[in-house]
Amino acid sequence: MNESGSVTPLQSPRSASLLISFSGMDGSGKSTQIEMLCNRLAEAGLTVQRLAFWDNVVAFPNHRAGFSHKFLKSEGGIGAPGKPVSRNDKNNRAWYLTLARYGLYVFDALNLRKVVAEARRGNANVIIFDRYIYDQLATLPLQLPAARAYAHAVLKLVPKPDIAYLLDAEPAVARERKPEYPLDFLHEYRDSYHRLRDLAGMTMIPPTGIDEAHNAIMQGLARCGHLTGAVAYPSLGSVSL
Repeated sequence: MNESGSVTPLQSPRSASLLISFSGMDGSGKSTQIEMLCNRLAEAGLTVQRLAFWDNVVAFPNHRAGFSHKFLKSEGGIGAPGKPVSRNDKNNRAWYLTLARYGLYVFDALNLRKVVAEARRGNANVIIFDRYIYDQLATLPLQLPAARAYAHAVLKLVPKPDIAYLLDAEPAVARERKPEYPLDFLHEYRDSYHRLRDLAGMTMIPPTGIDEAHNAIMQGLARCGHLTGAVAYPSLGSVSL
């Protein structure tokens, strides 16, 4: 940061785009943190491409959404405080749905490879994913060795982000922000994310305030070491990248 308080532009971004992913259960604050990071990187003179896993990657999205609405009676929309939504999709652990996920997630992984390759052919310095293959795998029963072996195999199919953030959240707090899923499922979902963190080498951002989480994200990005220059923010000064 210079004397005027503005962000110091990056001098020489690396030739290959930096790949960043954000994962975490609904209500963990992903959208907020992605927006803050994009703004910070733009201030530093970087071009950023944002991609959403469901919109840009998943295979057969219309069929999958239609099945959830028609056969599983899952409500659409996004839950908000005072306006709960009853979702019945990833929280449904019926054996036939779990079996279907094992097949669908392979298609998702192959699509992800194509999407990342195409994005990297563009001009963006940084590619940011709102959710990644990790969020799909977290719906599986990762307490079982067979499920972990499957997850490990799928992870080999996809590009590994330069830094993969996992935004942790207390289940009760997350449900207050987005009242969509039963609390008991959110506890199981959180445990699954924690298992996946160890399996995939994700960077966990612990439950905390918005500014504290942003600072932790910026510190993680600084440690990533794939960019040169500086990104500055008030509470920590200038962080070299």
